[in-house]
Amino acid sequence: MPVTPAPASRPLHVVVMGVAGCGKSLVGALLAQRLGLALVEGDDFHPPRNIQKMREGTPLTDADRADWLRRLAQELAAQPRGAVLTCSALKRSYRDMLRAAVADLRFLHLALTQHQALERVAARTDHFYPPSLVASQFEALEDPSGEPGVHVANATQHIDRIVDEAERWFKIGPGAPSAGTP
Repeated sequence: MPVTPAPASRPLHVVVMGVAGCGKSLVGALLAQRLGLALVEGDDFHPPRNIQKMREGTPLTDADRADWLRRLAQELAAQPRGAVLTCSALKRSYRDMLRAAVADLRFLHLALTQHQALERVAARTDHFYPPSLVASQFEALEDPSGEPGVHVANATQHIDRIVDEAERWFKIGPGAPSAGTP
């Protein structure tokens, strides 16, 4: 079945998603820069109580994330020219909440193994998220790979390759299947 490209005038809204340590912030920043879009860094919108829970090694619950996700959806909707949002978006219900905010929302899922994520999180010195919570992210993750508007990328690839691959995918339209290699 042929894919109809999205009209050039339609704004592009993208969520760079995945577990802690997958590279959301780095990929999101480069992608936003390349596409000339606003960057919305999801971690900047966590309420202090969520950050404190994570610092203490307590996984966030759906209730903890609800207001945060509503705020992120509002931030996406407030960007009529398009934006790149970094957000774990671990569950389908979280992604659906974000999808309700803007039409044709795309998701770039940065996939890696639990061991790789743990190594990356343990190596960070400037982030509130402790390595002890990595397992809880994998327990919460509902694989988005069959959902519309989702592209799965191997998070261990070089960042330029991830962004190049995503840019090619964006050009073929929101209903296109993912061609990435997890």
